[in-house]
Amino acid sequence: MAMPKLEVPLLFLFFFLALTPSRAETFGPPLVSPIQKDASTLQYIITAYLQSPQETKLLLDLGASYIWINCDDYNSSSYRHIPCTTLLDEFVGCFACLMNCRDSNPNCGDSVCVLKPENPFQPSFSGNEQYAPALVDYFSMLTLDNTGSIGGPSSSSPFTFIFSCGYKENLEGLARGVTGSAGLGRSSISIPVQASAIFHYPRYFALCLSGSKTRPGAAFIGTKGPYKFGRRVDLSKPLAYTPLLLNPVGKYSYPDLKKPSSEYFIGVTSIKVNGKAVALNQSLLAIDSGNGSGGTKLSTVVPYTQLETSIYKAVTEAFVKAAASSPFNLTTTKPVQPFSVCYPASNVRSTRAGPTVPAIDLVMHMNDVVWKILGSNSMVRVGADVWCLGFVDAGVRPKTSVFAGDPSIVIGGHQMEDNFLQFDLESMRLGFSSSVLSRGTSCASFRFAAKTG
Repeated sequence: MAMPKLEVPLLFLFFFLALTPSRAETFGPPLVSPIQKDASTLQYIITAYLQSPQETKLLLDLGASYIWINCDDYNSSSYRHIPCTTLLDEFVGCFACLMNCRDSNPNCGDSVCVLKPENPFQPSFSGNEQYAPALVDYFSMLTLDNTGSIGGPSSSSPFTFIFSCGYKENLEGLARGVTGSAGLGRSSISIPVQASAIFHYPRYFALCLSGSKTRPGAAFIGTKGPYKFGRRVDLSKPLAYTPLLLNPVGKYSYPDLKKPSSEYFIGVTSIKVNGKAVALNQSLLAIDSGNGSGGTKLSTVVPYTQLETSIYKAVTEAFVKAAASSPFNLTTTKPVQPFSVCYPASNVRSTRAGPTVPAIDLVMHMNDVVWKILGSNSMVRVGADVWCLGFVDAGVRPKTSVFAGDPSIVIGGHQMEDNFLQFDLESMRLGFSSSVLSRGTSCASFRFAAKTG
């Protein structure tokens, strides 16, 4: 069925009415998507439907500001550009205004708002940045039934959505079949914020990345739960909570103009290995309000947790010492890049929660709020013969930076797998479970029904 043409002024009015505080009524069920892991790139991929029911594969980028797709191959008669110098232009946060491009295609327009396609695998500020028009068009995802357990069998009714165009060259480094990126970050036009505004959903989303090579995890948008996984386990209970912190200096900041980061930070205050605190430079754990460096960031586009060099050295030395003692009694073997601490697989015992190795605890804003990293998340199997500690050295953090500085800790995808993460954007807090494997379930056990239309 052909979609009607969209009128931008009416959309503008609708959007701002939808952003009013009242959320007494919810329209339609929450949204859900499988999260597939691409084996060759280790990227996480979600599914959406543009010009429904056209299936679109998008990189899951937790900290990005918005969706962008390759518009060089985008075929739609219902899209509309966003005019420059309007309130909607200001609301979206356009970078500039595209002028005098008169070809009839989504990547061209006259006096239209442009955004930047954010590909984390292409260098920023390279002097060759590309900008592309912002669009309004129809968008849908699978829906969650009222039991919290089954996605589908049909997609949501198509709704108007703001996203950015991109170009074929912006796909460089992305997994095969992926045509853009899905941003869930702190932005007025990220997926959870737009969906909340349109459907009056609660401003929540949740991620459960799968550690399985063949079965997907799940992303949920617009629901506080329940989230029913295998054995009917509701992963919303119990969760530990810690504040989501704002980094005041984002990647598009300049020395004379600071723009807050769209990425999610949490306040790790100390790290323990096998229950013993690791001596760290505490200043590295805080966000520097001057240049935005330091602190702890969550990322779905970094495969393994990255630690600033001094933190990495302290943690790995503590881990090797603890692993060498009883009851582990492990001796290191030749490391395999990019890791520096590895063990013969034949010497490592395994349980339901993964390899039996010293636990690594990330202590949050209170001593009893702890993200416990067990063997399934701390260790990576490399081939048939070796287990390696799945943390990498991120280098020495620069003391100053012209643009936003680097975080001291980036919690990567492997450390999030089979951990349930709930992002409460109303109270700005993160709910986390630590590994759900110990509860007899996994992120791969969410039951998706086949999409039928």
